[in-house]
Amino acid sequence: MTFQNLKNHILHQFSNGKQGKEFDFSNTFSEVLNRKTTHEEAIVLLTVLAPHIQPGFLEEIIQNLNPEGGEFPLWGGLIRDNYGGMLPTGETIQYILARENVNKRALIQNYFNEDHWFFSTQTLLLETVREELPKMSGQLIMPTETVSLLLFGEVNLPVFSAQFPAELVSTKMEWEDLVLAKNTFEQIHQIKLWLKHEKKLREDFGLDKRISPGYRALFYGTSGTGKTLTASLLGKEYNMPVYRIDLSQIVSKYIGETEKNLENIFIRAENKNWILFFDEADALFGKRTATKDSHDRYANQGISYLLQRIENYNGVIILASNFKENIDAAFIRRLNQIIEFPKPEFEDRKALWQNILPKQLKAKKEILEKIARDYELTGAQIVSAVSFVCLHCLENKTKKVEFDDFLEAVKREFKKEERMFNQLP
Repeated sequence: MTFQNLKNHILHQFSNGKQGKEFDFSNTFSEVLNRKTTHEEAIVLLTVLAPHIQPGFLEEIIQNLNPEGGEFPLWGGLIRDNYGGMLPTGETIQYILARENVNKRALIQNYFNEDHWFFSTQTLLLETVREELPKMSGQLIMPTETVSLLLFGEVNLPVFSAQFPAELVSTKMEWEDLVLAKNTFEQIHQIKLWLKHEKKLREDFGLDKRISPGYRALFYGTSGTGKTLTASLLGKEYNMPVYRIDLSQIVSKYIGETEKNLENIFIRAENKNWILFFDEADALFGKRTATKDSHDRYANQGISYLLQRIENYNGVIILASNFKENIDAAFIRRLNQIIEFPKPEFEDRKALWQNILPKQLKAKKEILEKIARDYELTGAQIVSAVSFVCLHCLENKTKKVEFDDFLEAVKREFKKEERMFNQLP
């Protein structure tokens, strides 16, 4: 009904009252957006939303107003290869709201500036066009989260795609399932404090003008020591979606493409209360090289772009790497927290074996202690070893796990890493 009202309103405006009917759209979306929306802002949102519900929406209006047909460049609009209908551009909005009033058309550009809430909340974006083209000729893009919110009153988080090469990661585990060194837990607690008190820190204590936006941390240590799980648990506790960035889709051999791909991620994530998790971050945040040719120069420019971008991003960024030394020193200086995830020591390995082994299976305490003491495995490797043991118990219809069963599982983990296995007495 709202789209029909919009159609009638536009027809009324353009036919001098001969068609349609005038409506006031003020606060049309105020409840779901949790803010007041003006009459014009609501018309912008409805116009961009319309093709998602009524393909051909704009064409029907133009045809009603111009039954004889023809070319109508003042309406703007784009036709994309994979969509047959007309998609609204900034020029479309200018014509709907201002017709040919030059002064008002100029003012309407303010709706698509970075300081307007359309952009700051990533509710609506004006596509960036080539420099020689008019700014307002860009398509108006409504992220899938906004479409879902306006239509159904709830946000559907974006899924992995070529345009958004990031995967939502979550966990069924809880903090008590995570086994880490005491010092590591203490440092993670500092991140929790920031997530809990950031707003008061900035506003009540007046530090907003003195500290950079957002929060940046480096998790470093051997694979399988809990870096991804920790990021997932932080997101779970503070209701923050965690997106693991697929660097294979981000990093490009073509000059400028990597920065462009990253910018798409950062723009989409701005003001969304997300955690961006860059796994194997060395590929992006590695040390700069000596400038020997143009490729080195452009690569170093890419790092300079990253430095500026992560410093201005107002969300949480977590870099993960096997080695702290691989990360460029300029990034290190901009981090709020650097946390080592060491391989678990004996007591931690024992706790992992005991916690992960299902209660349905029985193993002598001394067997678990010996396996934990003699063989250095990460938490992820212990999970894999226990899975191997469980499958064999199921196949053999037994609930008792012997030392040799664990030993065979450990051998397999050593073999994966091409490590020499020595059975200790």
